[in-house]
Amino acid sequence: MTGTIANVAAILAGGAAGLLLKKGLPQRISDELMNALALCVLFIGISGCFEGSNVLISILSMAIGTTVGSAIDLDAKLNKFADKLQNKLTSGKNGNVSVAEGFVTATMLFCVGAMAIVGSIQSGLNSDHATLFSKAVIDGISSIVLASTLGVGVLLSAVPLLLYQGGITLLATFLAPILTQGAVIGEITCVGSMMIIAIALNMMKITNIKVMNMLPSVLPPIILCMFM
Repeated sequence: MTGTIANVAAILAGGAAGLLLKKGLPQRISDELMNALALCVLFIGISGCFEGSNVLISILSMAIGTTVGSAIDLDAKLNKFADKLQNKLTSGKNGNVSVAEGFVTATMLFCVGAMAIVGSIQSGLNSDHATLFSKAVIDGISSIVLASTLGVGVLLSAVPLLLYQGGITLLATFLAPILTQGAVIGEITCVGSMMIIAIALNMMKITNIKVMNMLPSVLPPIILCMFM
């Protein structure tokens, strides 16, 4: 849980700092910060791709997982859920509007993505917290930008993140005897890293890849490694 705890602490610290910036950060600085963070995410993704040793497993996993995710359309379902939740929380004319908006926006940003899932799996399997530590830095800086404009609700997003990433980490720890057989970890890391690269490209607004539809791709390596 070390990586998740660090992630939570970074969001709380960044959010608190953002609250001190009452007028918000200049748009130019925010954009440049996000581009710089995107390059760091890209580096993390490229580095992780070399963890895999069987290219065929990666190709099949991405093909199978993306087909399943696209058929279900996880991206659309998640966005629809987020929109409904935000509409319910912000529909009333009350003093908690900014709190609700900040909470929903930050929760979606911090919890949804390959880094959260892959990093939590790595953390639970072999105590490798590198991805979550990197995510903590990115989320911490992002929370400064968000909290400076959306308020204290951004800090509250640390709670669902703790439950979400912590739950995945504990599940990975429980399934470690199965997942640590052969090259499973490396192949899962490789596939997850491809999605991390997609996140970086989206952050730089080069692409608009629906990464959520690719998330099921982290599961096929568990089975494919038994036969390949």
